[in-house]
Amino acid sequence: MSDTNTTAAISFLKLASSGKVEEAYSRFVGNGFCHHNPFFEGSAESLQAGMEENARQNPNKVFTILRTVSEGDFVVTHSRVQQNPDHRGAVVVHIFRFENGRIVELWDVGQPIPETSPNQNGMI
Repeated sequence: MSDTNTTAAISFLKLASSGKVEEAYSRFVGNGFCHHNPFFEGSAESLQAGMEENARQNPNKVFTILRTVSEGDFVVTHSRVQQNPDHRGAVVVHIFRFENGRIVELWDVGQPIPETSPNQNGMI
């Protein structure tokens, strides 16, 4: 099941980041979905509306999944998101919880990529 959930998480993120938010939700989000993004009310509808607005504002967004980890009903993705190709972007971690092959809970945390850093390993 973890491979199927990983594929679903990746597909959801690719669709949503490319502006196909409604399709992402209809194909992958389950009943009773909730999320933990502090900038939106906790319902599926509020996060979906925020994602749709972001897609309208950033039609050239670049979203790159760098790695995934899955365990049981959980999938974690580590990604880079750039609002446009010239934007330095941010690193984002999404944590998905699945039930019956559908996303029912989502956490996301992000950190902007600084112009300079003393860390020689970088963020990605």
